[in-house]
This record gives sequence, structure tokens and C-alpha cells, in this order.
Amino acid sequence: MADLIVVCPSCTTSNRVPQTRLGAGGTCGRCGNALFEGHPITLGSLNFNAHAMKSDLPLLVDFWATWCGPCRQMTPAFEAAAASLEPLIRLGKVDTEAELNIASRYDIRSIPTLVMLHKGREIARQSGAMPTNAIVAWARQAAAGL
Repeated sequence: MADLIVVCPSCTTSNRVPQTRLGAGGTCGRCGNALFEGHPITLGSLNFNAHAMKSDLPLLVDFWATWCGPCRQMTPAFEAAAASLEPLIRLGKVDTEAELNIASRYDIRSIPTLVMLHKGREIARQSGAMPTNAIVAWARQAAAGL
């Protein structure tokens, strides 16, 4: 099996991890923090491209805003989905109010919207609040062909 590039959620360093050892977790070779923390990471202009384009892991992004009721309702479900989907899929959240450029790049028109990315390319999209089991099932199906 091949090695995968996994971007550190703390310092955005690219780490080479044997595919067979993804489940073992691992730590960043630069900062020593865990590569997988079991919860979504906050994505912004400083770390979005590293996770969306450099990592070999698919990235499931929740585009949301603090004023959005359905977004706040889905937050615990998205958080719980991270525990089921990591380490095969990285989960991240983009606040569309704070990160207008990222939201614009992906043409986000309604929130919450989930977008699955792989190597910078959108592979699936789903709008509307979802429970944990639906998020997990949708994400697994979207990433199945990778």
C-alpha cells in the first residue's frame, strides 16, 4: 500500500503516513500534535488550501454561519460525524461570513451546505441540515469512488 499525504490540523505541515497505519492516528512530524482529533477543524484563508488541495484525504466541508438556525442545529451532528469518518475523511467548517472568498469560490448560495473535496476538486454537494447518520452515510457514499 502507498503512503498518503495527511495535513496536520494544527500547523498545516504535510505528513507522509502509510495507508495501513491511518487508523493508528499518528502525530505531526513538525509540531508533534495529533493528526486526527475526532472533531472538525476550523478552516480559513490560512489553512483551507493546504487541507483542500495538498492532502490525499477527502475533505468534507460544512459551510455555515453563526446566525443560521439550521447550521447551529446541525453542528452537533457534524461534530459527531467526525468521530465516525476520521481518519478516512477530514472534516472542516468554514464560516461563510468570515471567509467570503472561500464561500464565493465554491459558489455557496444556501447554508448549511456540505461539500466533499478531493485534491481541490468538488466531488459532491448537499444542502440542508442533516442528522449524524445521514452525514456519515452521504460522506461515505461520496468518497467511495476515490
